[in-house]
Amino acid sequence: MTKVLTVEGMMCGMCESHVADALRKVPGVQRASASRSKHEARVVCGPEVTDVALLAAVNATGYEATGVRTEEDKPKKGLFGFGKR
Repeated sequence: MTKVLTVEGMMCGMCESHVADALRKVPGVQRASASRSKHEARVVCGPEVTDVALLAAVNATGYEATGVRTEEDKPKKGLFGFGKR
């Protein structure tokens, strides 16, 4: 399962590293990365990993994590890039 967190306050590559490292320490997280340009962090984890644990890990580093969505929440694109219904 892939979860995407909205993260504010990252200004450089070191900030991205701090956020990703904090997320990797959450039990059940397999991979984590962060992007300051997208204002997000992406986590591959098992279903036992709670949104609260992910948000707390980021917030403990001094950055502001405000929301979590699963990758499956993204609208699927059909032919010519239009959304499927």
